[in-house]
Amino acid sequence: MPTKKPKNPEQLLTHPIIVRVNEETFRRLEKIHLNSNCQSIGEVARNILSREKILMLTRDLTMNAPMEELASIRKELRSIGININQQTKHFHTSENEAQRSFYFMRTSDLYKNVGGKVDRLLELVTQMSMRWLQGY
Repeated sequence: MPTKKPKNPEQLLTHPIIVRVNEETFRRLEKIHLNSNCQSIGEVARNILSREKILMLTRDLTMNAPMEELASIRKELRSIGININQQTKHFHTSENEAQRSFYFMRTSDLYKNVGGKVDRLLELVTQMSMRWLQGY
């Protein structure tokens, strides 16, 4: 697939420059590359030479556990929602009152599980927002 031509021909990179650096400088450039929005070490060098801003990306490792728990809660809530939909369908297609009452009880139990999950979800979001707003 051919590359797209830039709208502004002045932005084309037409002049190659070959530069050799020592190991320490290469490691510094590589570290900037890994922690930034730059796609290559060459882009890092171009941004430094042209004095453009480099967006540095950081990751808070202390947020891994809450994020995993949030993903788990999301998965559980999705499963509960699917089960509630199935129980509701069975409720509406049931033929007698005994079956309806059975599906009603199973659905109400599922709704009770949702309450606990939502409470935990709100606790996690509150903790994360407090940590997020500490810098302000």
